[in-house]
Amino acid sequence: MSERPARRGLRRAMVWEVAARDLLATLRDRRTLNATILMPLILIPLFTLGLPLMLGSFIGGQQQERQTIGVTGPLPATLRAALERDEKLPDGTVVRAGVTLVPVSDPQAAVQSGDVDAALRVPATLPDRAGAGQGTLELHAKLGNLRAQTGAYSKVTDVINSYNRTLAVQRLDEQGLNENVLQTITVKPVDASTAQEQRSGQLAFLIPMLMLQFILSGAMATAVDATAGEKERGTLESLLVSPVRRAEVVAGKLLATTLTALTSAAFSVAGFLLSGLAMRLYLQRQPDATAALTGSMGGQLTLNPGSLLTLLGIAASAALIISALLIAVGIYARTFKEAQTYIAPITMLVVLPAVMLQFADFLTFGLGVYAVPVIGGMIAILETVRGAAVPSHALIAIGANLLAALLLSLLALRSFGREEVIFRN
Repeated sequence: MSERPARRGLRRAMVWEVAARDLLATLRDRRTLNATILMPLILIPLFTLGLPLMLGSFIGGQQQERQTIGVTGPLPATLRAALERDEKLPDGTVVRAGVTLVPVSDPQAAVQSGDVDAALRVPATLPDRAGAGQGTLELHAKLGNLRAQTGAYSKVTDVINSYNRTLAVQRLDEQGLNENVLQTITVKPVDASTAQEQRSGQLAFLIPMLMLQFILSGAMATAVDATAGEKERGTLESLLVSPVRRAEVVAGKLLATTLTALTSAAFSVAGFLLSGLAMRLYLQRQPDATAALTGSMGGQLTLNPGSLLTLLGIAASAALIISALLIAVGIYARTFKEAQTYIAPITMLVVLPAVMLQFADFLTFGLGVYAVPVIGGMIAILETVRGAAVPSHALIAIGANLLAALLLSLLALRSFGREEVIFRN
């Protein structure tokens, strides 16, 4: 009786045994656990919650802080009083503090030296009533400085606009006219953004970058240790001469790396949801003006079940392609350090597109963009967190990631079958 040919398919028990072997090595490294679990839970709330709070407090704080403004030349008494006056709510809360006016001889030098936050130069006497001529008031400030723009510069320009309007209204009253004649048409802004778009805010582009970055960092430790690390320790040869097929070795290492990456992805999503909950609780206790300013920055991510599944699906496919890429690169390296050198440029595949996502509102994406591995997934993640997810876009991005992961897995399998790669040390 002839002997039955051996089955060539993957043996799941062997794949899991290889994966468990690599996962056990990963679990023994506390630094890897910190990068996979603790860092997403700490850094993601720090960026998505702390950054909006910090920007909101800085910008709002500038309005409530009293800046010093230098003055060269005579200012009308009413304009000076308007600049120095505090704007308060009925309960006495200061919404916008006035400024402190001090005389300076050289407004440009005073601003550059930091003696004043901004400076006013009055070349000639300013009119104190509408129709009495026009005057020019030079406002010296560091216009590229966010603190100056949101503080001294913003306050002075607002007061000047209000002062001009007050003079115009006074002149209209003298002529027996109502101030409404100045406003033939009034624009009423109505925000057409969805509730989720408003909650995601201006910093939503950080979410795809942070998620993909933590997937990369989570997969990196396992992938490098399971390939170049084993080559350096001399344990890879003993694994390959054991009764385990090369395909099972690659599948097991890919499974272990993907599980580590998915763990990091899951904790990343948990970090986003926790920061969103904390932000909403915080804004409920803030004044309306502060809440509106801070809320516009973002940090209030909420996901319905469909969006959550979409986000996890894209994250899973991204974890698979990144894991396959890291294994294909790691097996080619001679040592652990050399593998890290090869992998370092891969981080640019995540950082550069993510930075460009802040300009996504100016770009129009065709379906072909979603078919680009990793990048298409990042765009789909941004759409999901903004509440504008398109199922076809997400499916194309996931399919592109899975196809690329398959090709990279085949490349890794080919490398595991070449002695000049395995024994390249």
